[in-house]
Amino acid sequence: MAYKLEYHPAVKKSDLPKIDAKNRKMIKRAIEKRLAIQPEIYGKPLQRTLKGYWKLRVGDYRIVFKVSSASIFIFGIIHRKEVYSLIKKRIEV
Repeated sequence: MAYKLEYHPAVKKSDLPKIDAKNRKMIKRAIEKRLAIQPEIYGKPLQRTLKGYWKLRVGDYRIVFKVSSASIFIFGIIHRKEVYSLIKKRIEV
């Protein structure tokens, strides 16, 4: 079953422009081939304050997402150094 992908507005405005073309291509492939098809197999559930959310690791980047019945909402595609501090701000709003 392929899930419908939805993105937080900040993903296209601030996350993707910071990523170089090589990594962007790798991330796009991972989203299309792994995340959209079987998120529970490739993703890893987050804990503590981010319980209910998942992450997919692609190189040094993390894709943080939430799975609903037929869609996946992607909250961020951010470098591993700053991902969790930025994601908490996006989720709280």
